[in-house]
Amino acid sequence: MDLSSNSLFEITPQVLLKAYACGIFPMAENADDPALYWIEPEERGILPLDNIHVSRRLARTIRNAPFEIKIDTDFEAVIAGCAEAASGRMKTWINDRIRSLYGALFEQGHCHTVEAWLDGRLVGGLYGVHLGAAFFGESMFFRERDASKVALIHLVARLRAGGFRLLDSQFVTEHLRSLGAIELDRPEYHDVLEAALALEGDFYSLETSVSPDSVLQLVSQTSKTGCSTA
Repeated sequence: MDLSSNSLFEITPQVLLKAYACGIFPMAENADDPALYWIEPEERGILPLDNIHVSRRLARTIRNAPFEIKIDTDFEAVIAGCAEAASGRMKTWINDRIRSLYGALFEQGHCHTVEAWLDGRLVGGLYGVHLGAAFFGESMFFRERDASKVALIHLVARLRAGGFRLLDSQFVTEHLRSLGAIELDRPEYHDVLEAALALEGDFYSLETSVSPDSVLQLVSQTSKTGCSTA
């Protein structure tokens, strides 16, 4: 089975994990298209876990703790939020097959959410795939200012605490670039991916009730366990 080319064959959660281990991920053209296509960018976006940029304003927001951060409590609501139309994004690539496949991975413990709640409402968050010591960020959303950014910084702290080596962002947007995202060419990415898959990260090593100051301290530390291109 060649995972390097676009394909319409039946994709199972097991095939999906194999694809991630090969550096490939699926996307749909839009929410109404039932087909999925394999993507392997020439330039792959990552967020180096030892070089995250947190602005003073964002650090102040995190310290003020406007959101309750939860882990893995409502996958369906998170992926639904990620599929919503938003400013600058009127169409989504999250179709029913994506929802079903990643829902199955969530049930198997290979997919996780980081959620930002405010007054009992889910106002932002993200989801991604966990394999070895790699985390593949899939999508994030916000309904309140900074909700997705705060969720992402909490994710970084969790990954650092759990010994992860790679935070894959697939592509680099201006928003992610402002947080330190970089692009690796395909051979360099595969070297980093192979090293991360040889280890096992612990997504739950960090207490859910971790303090904002502890989150910022974890993110700001320089650690040899982070993903480095040096």
